[in-house]
Amino acid sequence: MAMAIAQQHRESSSSGSISKHLDAGKYVRYTAEQVEALERVYLECPKPSSLRRQQLIRECPILSNIEPKQIKVWFQNRRCREKQRKEASRLQTVNRKLTAMNKLLMEENDRLQKQVSQLVCENGYMRQQLQTASAATTDASCESVVTTPQHSLRDANNPAGLLSIAEETLAEFLSKATGTAVDWVQMPGMKPGPDSVGIFAISHSCSGVAARACGLVSLEPSKIVEILKDRPSWFRDCRSLEVFTMFPAGNGGTVELLYTQIYAPTTLAPARDFWTLRYTTSLDNGSLVVCERSLSGSGAAPNTASAAQFVRAEMLPSGYLIRPCEGGGSIIHIVDHLNLEAWSVPEVLRPLYESSRVVAQKMTIAALRYIRQIAQETSGEVVYGLGRQPAVLRTFSQRLSRGFNDAINGFNDDGWSLLNCDGAEDVIIAVNSTKNLNTISNPANSLSLPGGVLCAKASMLLQNVPPAVLVRFLREHRSEWADFSVDAYSAASLKASSYSYPGVRPTRFTGSQIIMPLGHTIEQEELLEVIRLEGHCLAHEDAFMSRDIHLLQICSGVDENTVGACSELVFAPIDEMFPDDAPLLPSGFRIIPLDSKSGETQEALTTHRTLDLTSSLEVGPATNQAAGDSSSCYNMRSVLTIAFQFPFESNLQDNVATMARQYVRSVISSVQRVAMAISPSGLNPAVGPKLSAASPEALTLAHWICQSYSYHVGADLLRSESIGGDSVLKNLWHHQDAILCCSLKSLPVLIFANQAGLDMLETTLVALQDISLDKIFDESGRKGLCADFAKIMQQGFAYLPAGICMSTMGRHVSYEQAIAWKVLAAEENTVHCLAFSFINWSFV
Repeated sequence: MAMAIAQQHRESSSSGSISKHLDAGKYVRYTAEQVEALERVYLECPKPSSLRRQQLIRECPILSNIEPKQIKVWFQNRRCREKQRKEASRLQTVNRKLTAMNKLLMEENDRLQKQVSQLVCENGYMRQQLQTASAATTDASCESVVTTPQHSLRDANNPAGLLSIAEETLAEFLSKATGTAVDWVQMPGMKPGPDSVGIFAISHSCSGVAARACGLVSLEPSKIVEILKDRPSWFRDCRSLEVFTMFPAGNGGTVELLYTQIYAPTTLAPARDFWTLRYTTSLDNGSLVVCERSLSGSGAAPNTASAAQFVRAEMLPSGYLIRPCEGGGSIIHIVDHLNLEAWSVPEVLRPLYESSRVVAQKMTIAALRYIRQIAQETSGEVVYGLGRQPAVLRTFSQRLSRGFNDAINGFNDDGWSLLNCDGAEDVIIAVNSTKNLNTISNPANSLSLPGGVLCAKASMLLQNVPPAVLVRFLREHRSEWADFSVDAYSAASLKASSYSYPGVRPTRFTGSQIIMPLGHTIEQEELLEVIRLEGHCLAHEDAFMSRDIHLLQICSGVDENTVGACSELVFAPIDEMFPDDAPLLPSGFRIIPLDSKSGETQEALTTHRTLDLTSSLEVGPATNQAAGDSSSCYNMRSVLTIAFQFPFESNLQDNVATMARQYVRSVISSVQRVAMAISPSGLNPAVGPKLSAASPEALTLAHWICQSYSYHVGADLLRSESIGGDSVLKNLWHHQDAILCCSLKSLPVLIFANQAGLDMLETTLVALQDISLDKIFDESGRKGLCADFAKIMQQGFAYLPAGICMSTMGRHVSYEQAIAWKVLAAEENTVHCLAFSFINWSFV
């Protein structure tokens, strides 16, 4: 009996424990008020702590009957549902994109099958013709099917005639966009896929140059048409687009006559313009079409004088086909087909005007990327820094690009004129005395320059230099090519301050630059950023004042794997707290590839190349043996265009022009040095590759300088371990003292300087031979040199006292002591030149 009672007690105790456990974890049905309260907390904190949950129960009486553990489970479930919802939304988006891409690929497959069938038929026909017809008949049968005759301008006065041209243009455009009128091949390096922007193709063996793009965009067709018709907003090379005539057509469409001007990408070629008909209409399936083609004749250019600076190019049937997509968004087809009249440019530049890849990168792909960028900004997917709106940042990029293009082209109708140009100058100087840095939204912020703007520009060819690597180096190592005092002058001038000429307020550049990103495009092909250059004034009264300079900068084309894209680095000085409508005066670099890279070379080159300029000064056959091995498979050319703009006051125009010319020559020399260092061909600069036609190689001269110094002075100019073999040139180049050499003529001119010497004179090896010895000394220095000249020639050397010399920028340079000695040619034992070493020099 007792055992039965004990057993019953154990069972009741066990069942009570289980019941209590089940009650603690049982499912709770929440009321609407309780869910609302929990949702409010979830929006503030999706993962509240234990203390926060207990506080919630105390503060909300409606939750008092719920255990903290149950509330914890509710938040866990809520986070799980939110994660599942986001994942489901993402998968739906990916599914829609893949469905649209699949549809595009199926259409592309159908088009290729039709093209294959057509080629098989043509192949059979050609074989039959070869057996039965003459060679002339064969040639006639091979004519391109896409050659389209231009239409007479007389139809421009006849709406019925224009409408007929428009319908014909529509049919030809559609045959290119979705048919087989052009033999399309896949754009190299642009394989289609779920993460790609779209499907890209270029023409193969057709008249002119053509490119095509297909892609999915999450915008409505009407919005896309509006964006694409505003060509200057997305096509950076479009200077202007003017509608001269517009009249309605059927299906709610319009026919327009347009005059378009396109910038020249370099100073070596003229700009292009187009006189075209544009037809906008809708198709029966709901698609929208915008197609365009050239009309013959001169057209109604707005200014005959300005039109003389352009070469009339031809646009063959091109345009946009936008189809609404199920579930939202649009499928877009873009075709650009041009004849850029390559005959009008130097032969070396013709690949630039005969390349479908260039058209694809600059127009076709750029249009699709711009639309996708707008779509992502509209959906809120893109977040930019420093509180700037996307539209404002796009405007900054467009203004920088447009200002740089204006400087390169220098159109007369903008007020530009050449300054003392005889055609033989390596650096072109153009002046604009009417330029006013207007701002669109706030005219009060416009900057009226008392003198105007001066532009120094030049173009040069580069061999075996990857444009993307060079631009990356110029962006990341500004101190290797830029002069801080020139940047300070431009920045101060734009602030309308009293610093009207370089050197009035000498500033020391610390060498530090800070890059602050503002924004970037969706594929990182263009970066917008603010650059801060740190500097401090050397004047005693301003010793503790910061002289930092801020630049607004865009950098594009930094991906080595992109085929046919140009690389740019464009910047303009700005105020630290620059407003959205701040005035800009852009300068910079543009590097355009003329030849394409082979696929094998592209894989062989590493994306992150070591950019050590010191290694470029290693002279000798074994220095870059590995790099030399790749030169056989890497052979490309590119054209580099440099343009720098400087504000000036009227009374200082000549001084600023001289400074600008010397500065651009200095930049060119620095860029050449950098280009040789990063070239995979293994070509290294011999410091002053050949100093002059009658001078020895730099390595030989370096040995003569050191040997003569030791012979005359009785001491070593370099450390004993540094004078063996080829290292003497490198160590002499990096010597801390400024070492100069001048010729022995009636008017001695400089023929060599090491890096410190070039820095002291603020010049380059290219411009060094234009500097005579008497120009670098002041009056007392010239007198002292004349007094000691006989001693130098008799004794072989002389110590010169401390003094002052002048840089080519007009700045004073002090030195504690100078040594002059004769440089003897080793074999002939004759005096080759005089050498000077300036010890402990610094800018005053």
